[in-house]
Amino acid sequence: MLRILGRSRKTCDGITRRDLMQVGGLSLFGSMTLPRLLRAAENSASRPDGTAKSVIMFNLLGGPSHMDMFDLKPEAPEEIRGEFQPIDTSLPGLQICEHLPKTSQLMHKASLIRTVTHSYNSHNPLAMMTGFAEGKNQQLTADRTDPPDIGAICQYLEMGSPEMPGAVCLPCYPGWGESSMYPGIRRPGPYGGFLGSQYDPLFSICKPTFRRKPSRRYYGTVRPYGEPSMPALDALPEMSANRLDRRRSLLTQIDDQFQSVQSSPSIERMDKFQQRAFSMLSSSKTRDAFDLSPEPAELRDRYGRNMFGSSMLVARRLVEAGVPFVSVHAENFLPNGSFTYDMHENNFAMLKDNNLPVLDMCYSALIGDLEDRGLFDSTLVVVMGEMGRSPKVNPKAGREHWPQCGFSLLTGGGVKRGTVFGQTDKHAGYPTSHPVSPGDVVATIYQLLGIDPNMAVPDLNNRPVRIAHGGEAIWNVIG
Repeated sequence: MLRILGRSRKTCDGITRRDLMQVGGLSLFGSMTLPRLLRAAENSASRPDGTAKSVIMFNLLGGPSHMDMFDLKPEAPEEIRGEFQPIDTSLPGLQICEHLPKTSQLMHKASLIRTVTHSYNSHNPLAMMTGFAEGKNQQLTADRTDPPDIGAICQYLEMGSPEMPGAVCLPCYPGWGESSMYPGIRRPGPYGGFLGSQYDPLFSICKPTFRRKPSRRYYGTVRPYGEPSMPALDALPEMSANRLDRRRSLLTQIDDQFQSVQSSPSIERMDKFQQRAFSMLSSSKTRDAFDLSPEPAELRDRYGRNMFGSSMLVARRLVEAGVPFVSVHAENFLPNGSFTYDMHENNFAMLKDNNLPVLDMCYSALIGDLEDRGLFDSTLVVVMGEMGRSPKVNPKAGREHWPQCGFSLLTGGGVKRGTVFGQTDKHAGYPTSHPVSPGDVVATIYQLLGIDPNMAVPDLNNRPVRIAHGGEAIWNVIG
């Protein structure tokens, strides 16, 4: 249901702040107030062309253990190499973890970057979604001064279908699962930042269920089940024409209050943004993308009927419907500790029994599904985390934070097939060749989308800021 919490307060023109926010809520992107609508119209640009028309980003929130997944060191001492064995892949000479058997058969189609490195030691996807790796390490909420993410830039450039949101975040905003213990947490990353919250994604909502209690607090091996769903719009069938008419009347009132600036070209173009908001509300296209009931049972099983398998299938449906950027975030549903990659304890059991089987299923199912539907070459799939894990295993069978080295796996969307970029030392602790910054990864994604990574957008002080923050496209992984 579309509602605004808090006290109703009138502005000097007699329209309540709640009314204004309700109109903003129609955008689905959050608080699209009139000034932000004007700014959106003023900064509109034509859609660029690129080999990738859409991106699906799977963020393994918490910091996936790169040396236990894609950069095993079997010759290292036991306290470094851990418990897993490497297996051969479809790419000759490349080995990955034994618990990723389906993924191993797809590596000839992918580009694996092994040397992502930075100093942003925080459990936020900010660096890998924006290219900006100089954020505050302990930042737990998105800030208005943060840079916009890839999805926000896609919306800024008006990419995608006018009936659909330009960016969607599944199955919930990063940090949602932790909010019961840490109220107000909303990890930075998938937001419009200083461009404005009208460029925020559509955040889905979820109600995870668990089939058993975890064996231990925070570091258990249970997985969440359920499906992401749309906020507010699930009540739309009950919305009467009269209620929509009242919303339209409110927009007319707002227009009347701004007659003094009617000559502005922004005002002349205001109607298309109003119409897009109403079109998205009244159209069933977005709602249909979240409806998994038409999908064959066999395909549902292939993705996995857990929260993240379902989210990846919804992501494919959103891409098919014309959404240019979809992010799926592994989430720490405290106190269950399910699917977190922040493994200070119980690293190997969590990976073996939970995380890697889920990743292996949904990644391989997504790639196969995209191929079957002719969407592989136009959809870039990115699997990454905000950091790696420390080479040395601690006394609790865990690994600590390690932003010094991590990975990013790129597949489809114009990516060069069968490529491994960058090498690490004998303990997978540091890059020994071709270090890659988050800005470089983001610049590569922009390049594949046909967006100039050197494009600048204005910050809150109207200063130009390059969208990849100085990162350069990694041409060795672009086909």
